[in-house]
Amino acid sequence: MLETSARLLRLLGLMQAHRDWTGPELAERLGVSRRTVRRDIDKLRTLGYPIEAAGGVGGGYTLAPGAVLPPLLLDDEEAVAVAVGLRTAAGGAVTGIAETSVRALAKLDRLLPSRLRRQADALGSAMVALPAPGATVDPAALTAIAAAVRDQVRLRFDYTAYDGARTAREAEPYRLIQYAGRWYLFAWDIAKSGWRRFRVDRCALRTPNGPRFTPRPLPEDLVERFAREMAVDRHRHQAVLTMHAPAERVADEVPPGIGVVEPVDDATCTLRIGSDRLDHLAVWVATFGFDFDVREPPELVAEIRALAARLERAAGPPEAGEP
Repeated sequence: MLETSARLLRLLGLMQAHRDWTGPELAERLGVSRRTVRRDIDKLRTLGYPIEAAGGVGGGYTLAPGAVLPPLLLDDEEAVAVAVGLRTAAGGAVTGIAETSVRALAKLDRLLPSRLRRQADALGSAMVALPAPGATVDPAALTAIAAAVRDQVRLRFDYTAYDGARTAREAEPYRLIQYAGRWYLFAWDIAKSGWRRFRVDRCALRTPNGPRFTPRPLPEDLVERFAREMAVDRHRHQAVLTMHAPAERVADEVPPGIGVVEPVDDATCTLRIGSDRLDHLAVWVATFGFDFDVREPPELVAEIRALAARLERAAGPPEAGEP
């Protein structure tokens, strides 16, 4: 009986890790006959796992989505990852996610072996999840958008811009991106015929969705493009600096939400950074701790000179013995 239970758990792990298996493949993996595999599949079905069978050449077994949620088999690393992920989600940017995560974590903690619970507790106790600033996102909206991405159907929604203007939009959804505590939709705007990003908390989805669409090739530099738009392009002033330090060192000091670092050679790199105020921009670049040259805009040079003169006046004349 113990051997049979262990084999069922192993079979379940195989089915959850890879949805489609042939009978001979499962028999070889488990070291049993195909008849035993068929019996074990039937036992899993009685436990609520929706396993479909296809006969003939090329047939096999598929773990399909079910009407109920059966027990989920996780290995040690997966269980710890889920536990830590739930702890992190308790401070997430999705409405109601904290309470839901705590309930799920309580259930998982009761099932974890003591050795895994200690690992999860150690990681959890060392982590601090800061609450997401600003508006949170309705989980139903995230689910609806993710389904539209999966099914390749257009989204229709009312969008509220930063200045409060409200417009009706239709877009082909491609990716959901979490950035700096907020969720963004990366999509092809039908009316503007171009790629656009939309804050999900400012989207009021309409029903029904639009028609299906044929996917366009995504920009190859999607991540870099999004980071540059958020850190540089959306601001009133954009600066380009040559930093006299390796790109790795500068990237350690400049978070992705502040600027975009591009390597030039082993000793220098380019920093692209934006702000709505030139005086703020001057202060930021002066505090990074690296020598730099301003390539653009020329107005930033004048602002840095004014800042340097202000700091020199604030420090006063050097005292005796000071260099």
